[in-house]
Amino acid sequence: METSSQRIEVQQILPSSGSRPIDQGHVYVRAQQGRWQRWRQRLGWALMLLFLAGPWLRWNGRQAIWLDLEQQRFYLFGATIWPQDLTLLALLLMVAAFALFFVTALLGRVWCGYLCPQTVWTFWFIWVEERFEGSANQRRRLDQAAWSPVKVARKGGKHLAWLLIALLSGVTLVAYFVPATELVTGLLAFSAGPWTCFWVLFFTLCTYLNAGWMRAIMCTHMCPYSRFQSAMFDRDTLTVAYDARRGESRGPRARKADPTQLGLGDCIDCHLCVQVCPTGIDIRDGLQYECINCGACADACDQTMSGMGYAPGLIRYASERELAGGQSRLRRPRLLGYGLMMGLALGLLAYAALNRPPLALDVLRDRNQLYRETAEGMVENSYILKLANKTQQPRKYRLRVAGDAALHWRGEQDIVLAAGERRSLPVSLAADPARISGRILPVIFVASDGRTEVSTDSRFFGSGH
Repeated sequence: METSSQRIEVQQILPSSGSRPIDQGHVYVRAQQGRWQRWRQRLGWALMLLFLAGPWLRWNGRQAIWLDLEQQRFYLFGATIWPQDLTLLALLLMVAAFALFFVTALLGRVWCGYLCPQTVWTFWFIWVEERFEGSANQRRRLDQAAWSPVKVARKGGKHLAWLLIALLSGVTLVAYFVPATELVTGLLAFSAGPWTCFWVLFFTLCTYLNAGWMRAIMCTHMCPYSRFQSAMFDRDTLTVAYDARRGESRGPRARKADPTQLGLGDCIDCHLCVQVCPTGIDIRDGLQYECINCGACADACDQTMSGMGYAPGLIRYASERELAGGQSRLRRPRLLGYGLMMGLALGLLAYAALNRPPLALDVLRDRNQLYRETAEGMVENSYILKLANKTQQPRKYRLRVAGDAALHWRGEQDIVLAAGERRSLPVSLAADPARISGRILPVIFVASDGRTEVSTDSRFFGSGH
């Protein structure tokens, strides 16, 4: 038996020559222009402006988009969502989920590259960083340089701008839950409540850290979507991909040189595709979960191909089947399945929204006693009617009992509710014990405004019960 220890030789695998230098985990993103970046920038600015303007939109004298947690209702322009309408919220989330699955199966991780708030804010922060510290190489040199008044001014200005953007984002997000005018007035007058200030500072800090410091870490380590997206991919999913059949073998060459005579493909190994990637990967290594499908590498490669006089598209949106020389298929079981489920959820959502009752009516019986006998010898049951006007206009309702004519209403029957008003109304029903024979009667309470009516079931207990 050998007594000497057995040693396993460890081989260090270094990144490919095209991998971008990442200093202490920091990715220096090189600015890039092109058709895909123009689309991304336009969508990003549109979504950002929509987010910032949302709390200031008005509708019928109030904030158009207001998630009023205190009163447990959400205002979305002309619609008011109540706790009783959680089915609508569940269906809406189902539609959003299947829409995401459908788009991912069709276009890959395009949500991350063009619409995700993390991407939009990250590129906004990078744009600010470029204004203060310069290009990617200038930023790298500035980080490596010794501290000086110039470095302090540039770094300080950048972080101050980041904090101002983060504060604007935090205030805007909280303004969807607290009326915007009330929030801003309270913050400026230093009269806002402690919880309001806490949430503003919390979301400010989250924005500052996520978009300023963490960036790619959010996409590669914290976002669950990057981990399970591959389960929705198939051979026909369009992703940003490198055409290895056309690009290999890589290598530099003179612009006028014939690559076929040199035994080279179209890739000149310029590394621009790596330098512009916000997550720091080399797309030429194949599909990777870190890729957010932003198209920056495709724009950079098209720019290089144009300079070399080659055809564009060495890096492009393409499917695995297309890269293998086939034709991408649009009709396939996975995509049809996601589309069918999304359409079904959307149909259920539309049906539920169109048939949502404009009035919520709940009935609570008196829990202290089943019934009581009045001085007139009648049997009486007491109830609490909880009514909520779910419309945005005042409504007048007529209350009644449907069914057994032996029951007599005692209490208010005509009630006016303001827009969004909730009210508890005590009423009672009385009956001659000789006419009900001690039975337990089913009771249907009805509220009607002349156009629509809602009803709720309850029970009436006789004296012989």
